[in-house]
Amino acid sequence: MAPTLQQAYRRRWWMACTAVLENLFFSAVLLGWGSLLIMLKNEGFYSNMCPAENSTNTTQDEQHTWPGCGQQDKMLNLGFTIGSFVLSATTLPLGILMDRFGPRPVRLVGSACFAASCTLMALASRDVEVLSPLIFLALSLNGFGGICLTFTSLTLPNMFGNLRSTLMSLMIGSYASSAITFPGIKLIYDAGVAFVVIMFTWSGLACLIFLNCALNWPVEAFPAPEEVNYTKKIKLSGLALDHKVTGDRFYTHVTTVGQRLSQKAPSLEEGSDAFMSSQDVRGIAENLPEDGAATKSIKPRYCKIQKLTNAINAFTLTNLLLVGFGITCLINNLHLQFVTFFLHTIVRGFFHSACGSLYAAVFPSNHFGTLTGLQSLISAVFALLQQPLFMAMVETLKGEPFWVNLGLLLFSLLGFLLPSYLFYYRARLQKEYTVNGIGPLKVLRGSEVTA
Repeated sequence: MAPTLQQAYRRRWWMACTAVLENLFFSAVLLGWGSLLIMLKNEGFYSNMCPAENSTNTTQDEQHTWPGCGQQDKMLNLGFTIGSFVLSATTLPLGILMDRFGPRPVRLVGSACFAASCTLMALASRDVEVLSPLIFLALSLNGFGGICLTFTSLTLPNMFGNLRSTLMSLMIGSYASSAITFPGIKLIYDAGVAFVVIMFTWSGLACLIFLNCALNWPVEAFPAPEEVNYTKKIKLSGLALDHKVTGDRFYTHVTTVGQRLSQKAPSLEEGSDAFMSSQDVRGIAENLPEDGAATKSIKPRYCKIQKLTNAINAFTLTNLLLVGFGITCLINNLHLQFVTFFLHTIVRGFFHSACGSLYAAVFPSNHFGTLTGLQSLISAVFALLQQPLFMAMVETLKGEPFWVNLGLLLFSLLGFLLPSYLFYYRARLQKEYTVNGIGPLKVLRGSEVTA
């Protein structure tokens, strides 16, 4: 049932477009927790922990009024903490599994878990006094399913060659923008649509993701453009040659291959294209003159420097936006908090892009999943601080978040240490290349230097 890698390559635009939509509506939707919290309280989750006289939460049809209190908030926020921890912590084992088995099984499991989470929330809302604890399992499955969809979609841009960075930005941007999903769901909820109907509908849409993955995602992983056998045609005297073959005196090494191709493709003289086999290309590469080998050895070094430069710029910009986010959090102005929410979404997207550029500059591409998983696991450990910080704000600080936000702002300044170290590391590499006698950067054309 699974398509081959070649079939998936022909469907790559369909897969990319659907992946963006799936990320937007099904990945990190827990980032919009505030809107879901209001709906859960209106449905009466954990309202049995509140005194009956605290009747602050009312259902849509006004037929029943549920009590609300601080204990209810603590329990529901604990569920969010667990769900967001799962959203980040499971990326390490997911990365290892995806590097080993490919994205298809991970995506199938993720879509099934997301559908199960919506179903559990719908069922639990039918009898909240008994089934409220199911919200912990539902939020955990929601976080796990969402990160599975996000993680697997990050491999799709490998099929787009020069558009890989653009597609990667779209995937990360749709993941970060999924925070708007629950606010949108709440608008539907406020319009009078029942919570049960919304959740069951959402579960059905998640099943469509499962079907789409089963029909279109191949068993094999999507290799990076520099590792794959997607052949890039470069016409040279009527031949379509592999783009990795270089050397100033290349023409002198084509004769033998041309004779072989003329035997296999009689129409070559008439101007039709023919593909060289990978064995022919390797044979030519082995016989290339030394100046071609030197070019190939210089290019990766300067590509690494360029990628480091890109990573430095990305992390610097991300940290500046993060500081801006921290400053707006300190200002008690409702309208300004729209800017805060916008900055939060942008920072999340920029952060993942910056980490991706760093991994591309320093590590082999086959370690991408493991590295991203390790990064998210570390962030998940810090995410566990949400619950004690929330408790401190509610109890010790009497609901005043200023000092918590100020402490987090000061802590975020440590983020500038990474681009500072990368700047030092890049300078050291440039010095080593100079000492080793590598020529100046102008040895390569500008188009060859960019990452």
